[in-house]
Amino acid sequence: MAAKELDFDIEARGRLKSGVEQLTRAVKVTLGPKGRNVVIDRKFGSPTVTKDGVSVAKEIELEDPVENMGAQMVKEVATKTSDVAGDGTTTATVLAHAIFVEGLKNVTAGTNPMG
Repeated sequence: MAAKELDFDIEARGRLKSGVEQLTRAVKVTLGPKGRNVVIDRKFGSPTVTKDGVSVAKEIELEDPVENMGAQMVKEVATKTSDVAGDGTTTATVLAHAIFVEGLKNVTAGTNPMG
């Protein structure tokens, strides 16, 4: 059985935040009518050009496992939004980032995260 990596406090929150921010930076450029296209390189076939936030989010896998957990949380937001509403995935991603950052500020200031 592989050993588990344990991170706590500031280090863990910082790495999670880094993953959330990396995914959000990649997705938020597609927001709105003046949003830009993103080119996604795949290991097979030709690159894909898209302006769909959830498509961009689904392709992101980070090397650091804790950062990747942060990215996966936000990716789940985009995926659920796509499943339920069919649109608004980029907006949901940007909102999830904002909620995470504000929540992190409160937890860092000593607020109980569970209530």
